Amino acid sequence: MASSSSSHDASASALGYLYQAKWALLELLRGARERPDGAISLELHDDVAWEEAGRPVDLLQTKFHPRSLRSLGDRDDDLWRTIRSWMDTHAPGDVNGPWLTLVTTQLAREGTAAAALRGVNRAPDVALRLLEEAARGSTAKETAESRERFLGLSAADRAVFVSRMRVLDGSPGIDALDAAVREALGLFAFPSGEGAQATFMDQLWAWWYEQVVEMLQKRRTSVSVEVVRRRVEQIRDDYTVGRLPTLVERSDWQAARRAGDPATDYSERRFVHQLRWVNLGSSELEKAMMDYYRAYNQAIAWVDNDLIALDELQHYQEELVDEWERHFARMVRGLPAGASEEERQRAGEALLWQLVDRVTVQIRDQYDQVFFHRGQHHHLADEARVGWHPDFLERVAALTVGAVHA
Repeated sequence: MASSSSSHDASASALGYLYQAKWALLELLRGARERPDGAISLELHDDVAWEEAGRPVDLLQTKFHPRSLRSLGDRDDDLWRTIRSWMDTHAPGDVNGPWLTLVTTQLAREGTAAAALRGVNRAPDVALRLLEEAARGSTAKETAESRERFLGLSAADRAVFVSRMRVLDGSPGIDALDAAVREALGLFAFPSGEGAQATFMDQLWAWWYEQVVEMLQKRRTSVSVEVVRRRVEQIRDDYTVGRLPTLVERSDWQAARRAGDPATDYSERRFVHQLRWVNLGSSELEKAMMDYYRAYNQAIAWVDNDLIALDELQHYQEELVDEWERHFARMVRGLPAGASEEERQRAGEALLWQLVDRVTVQIRDQYDQVFFHRGQHHHLADEARVGWHPDFLERVAALTVGAVHA
C-alpha cells in the first residue's frame, strides 16, 4: 500500500487502502478462469491473498503511487518493506509455500531483481543474486532491518524464498481500475449501453465495498470467484428485456434521513396530507415517505441513465391513474348518503391499501418491486392526480391557501 509523504497528510495512505480494495476485485475477475474454485481475502494472510480450500496460495502486496514517475529499483523501500512483510507472515524457506506477488503501479527498472521477477520469463536465480547484492551494498537506514534479516536466512532458504516471488509492475492506477474491471467483466457478459454499463458498475462497486468492509471487520474471511460470478449475473439479469435494476435502497433513505437532508422532509407534502386525511399513523407515514423517496429517485436514475424512456414512465403513470379512477369511482358510489367523516376516512384508507398493497400495474413485465408501485402512487397523490379521501380534490385545493391543517 502507499505510505503518506507527510506525517500530517493521510491522503496517500487512504488512497493506498482504496486501491487495494478496488484492485482485489480486478484480481478476482482476472483470475476467475485460472482459479474458478478460488477466493480472495483482504488483510488476512496479506494485503490481498488468493485462497484455495481455505489455504493461501498467493500472497499479494499492493503498492500504489499516485502520479509517480519513479521506477522500482532493488534498493527501494517498497521492495524491502514487501520482503519484510513476507518474512513476517510465513516461513521464507517453505518449498510448498504460496506465491509471493508484488503489485505496483511503478515500472520495474530494467536490469533489476524486480524486472527479473516479472512476466512468463521470470529468472529467480538472477533476482536472487541482484537482491543479495542490493542487500549488502545499500546503506539506507530505512531498509537496514529488512536487508539484514534477508541476508540472515540460509542460502537455501533465500533461494526458495525468491523462487516464489513475482512482480506485477505497471499495474493500472486507481483512476484506470474501473475501465480494467469493465474489460475483465467480458467473462461475465457485460450489459450493453453506456447508461446501463454505468449503473451496472455503480451496483457492482457498491456490493464489492460491502464485501470489503465485511472482510476488514473479520465477519467473513474471503470472497470466492463463484460468489462474484453469481452476484454479477444477478445484477446483469436486471438489464435484460422486461427487467430493471433497483438502484435506490432502504439504506439510501435511512442515510439521507440521518444526515438531516432537507430534501427528505416531506411532512407538509400533499401526499402526506392525503395519508393523514385517511387517518394513517406516524409509522405508516414514515414508510410511505421512504417509498416515495425511493421510487422518485429510482425513476430519475432510470431516465438519466437511459434505462427507460420518459414516455415509458409517463405511460406507466397513466395506467396507474386509470386503475385508480376505476376504484375511486366504485368507492364513492358505495358510500351511503350522508356518510360521516369517519366512514369516509375508512373508505379512503381501504382504497389506499387496495391499490398499493399489491402490484397490479408494472412498468416492466418482470419488475414488480412493491416499493416502486407504492412510491409512484404517492408521487401521483402529491400531484393530486390520485387521492384517497372522497373529498381529496377540495382539500388539496384548500392546502394552497392554508385552509387545511393536518
